[in-house]
Amino acid sequence: MADRTIVISGASGLIGTALVKSFAADGVAVKTLVRHTPETRGEVYWNPAEGQLDAEELVGAQAVINLNGASISRLPWIPSYRKTLLSSRLQPTNTLVNALKKLGADAPRLVSASAVGFYGSLPGETISESTVAGDTFLADVCIAWERAAQGAPGPVSLLRTAPLLHRRALLKPLIPLTRFGLAGPLGSGQQYWPWISLTDEVRAIRHIIDEGIDGPVNLVGPEAVTANETGRYLAHRLHRPFLLPVPAWALRAVLSRQAADSLLLADAHVLPTALTDSGFTFIHRTAAEAIDAALSGR
Repeated sequence: MADRTIVISGASGLIGTALVKSFAADGVAVKTLVRHTPETRGEVYWNPAEGQLDAEELVGAQAVINLNGASISRLPWIPSYRKTLLSSRLQPTNTLVNALKKLGADAPRLVSASAVGFYGSLPGETISESTVAGDTFLADVCIAWERAAQGAPGPVSLLRTAPLLHRRALLKPLIPLTRFGLAGPLGSGQQYWPWISLTDEVRAIRHIIDEGIDGPVNLVGPEAVTANETGRYLAHRLHRPFLLPVPAWALRAVLSRQAADSLLLADAHVLPTALTDSGFTFIHRTAAEAIDAALSGR
C-alpha cells in the first residue's frame, strides 16, 4: 500500500489522530495539513483563513479527508461561538475545494465531515441518507458545510457522523456528572441518541474510500438507543445512580437553546443505510459495547 497517499486536514483531532495511526499501520502515506511551519516530511502548510493551499500537494492522492471544525462540545453556544462553529467549517472546506478545482478532472475524492445533526429532530421517524435536512441550528451548519464540499470537481463523500461514544467526546461531560451522582434523564430522556465508536468511525471512513461511496453516508451505530438507555448503562458501569432529571427548559437556559435542541434534546433515529448496503460490518453493534470499549481504553 506504499503507493497510496491520503491527505488529511484536522489530523490533530480525535478522529484525525486515529485515522493517521490506522493508515500508518497499513503503510499508507499520509500528508497532514498544518497551520504552522512544517516540522516533518509529512506535514504541509496551509492557511484556510486566507484560502492558502498549494494544489500540487494534493496531486496523486487517493483521497483528501476534511475533518476541520470547532468543537460542538464547547458549551454554551453564545452568538460569537455559533459564528465560529460555521466559519471553522466553511473556510477549510472552501480552501480545499478551490485547490481541488485547480486539478480539474484529476482531482482526488473529497471526503468531507458533516454530522447527523443535518437531520435535526424527527421524533417517530427512521432516518436514512435520503431524509431531508432538519431546522435546528446544527442542521443549518451542516447544510452550508455540505454545500461547500459539493463544489469539488471530483467525487465527494459526506461523513454524517454521530456523536462518538468516547472519553474525549460524548462521554467526556457525562462521566464526571455520573461519578458525582448527578446523572439522570435529559428532557424526557426518550429521545433517540445516534452514536458510533471511534473504532468503527475510522473503519467506516476507510471503507468509504476503499469502496468509492459517493454522497452522504450516515456514520452511526446499527442499534438505536435512547438518551436514558445510554445514561443508565453508563451509570451501571460506573456503579452510580441515574436519578436526577434535568428538564428541557433548564438545558436550554444553561447551554443555549441552539445547543440543547441540536445536541441533547434532538430525537433522531438514524440508520447507517449506505454503510450496511455496501457491506460494512460493525465491531461495536450496541452503545453498551461502545461504552465498554471506551471505559476500558480499547
